[in-house]
Amino acid sequence: MIEHVRGRLIAKRPGFCVVECGGALGLGLSISSWTLSQLPALGEEVRLACHLLLRDEQAQLYGFASADERELFLLLQGVQGVGPRLALAVLSAGPPAELRSAIASGARERFLAVPGVGRRTAERIIVELRERVASADPGGEACATTVDSFEGSLALARAGLLELGFDGLELDRMLNSALRECGTDAPPEQLLSVALRTVRTAA
Repeated sequence: MIEHVRGRLIAKRPGFCVVECGGALGLGLSISSWTLSQLPALGEEVRLACHLLLRDEQAQLYGFASADERELFLLLQGVQGVGPRLALAVLSAGPPAELRSAIASGARERFLAVPGVGRRTAERIIVELRERVASADPGGEACATTVDSFEGSLALARAGLLELGFDGLELDRMLNSALRECGTDAPPEQLLSVALRTVRTAA
């Protein structure tokens, strides 16, 4: 079992990154949009939790910004109709803590917004995982960055933007821009202010 990889980040793009380990081996990992947003700049060191999936005589390595995100990935694959690709799409919808909260509260609309998730699949995710996420330990060592330490601030900023009518890719773009400018230790009000400023600047 490959628990994690650690090395220099040499490539990243939506859904994929490459980590060079030991200066000779480059590992390609499938990742969610959430993990992508947490990766450092190219050339810097990164540590990702991993899961190796063997299917049809092919091996695919998946990388996660935290052990908690990996746990959700494994839980999602236990839901009927959810494979690894769709599980990554669900994880791309937000931080692990927010997704756990959405499952626990039965927020079906959160999952219906994910491309490829229909009403029946959204209901299955909630029904089949509600008790499991409630009983699971949401902790887990942060890997790519100190993800767990700022998820609270990020969740509050995201909630504020949702209240203002922003959603989907636009909301993620605004938050990612704010994180790049403010850093991961910024309070929610600063993240919200900077995110809104990016909209005014674009206009």
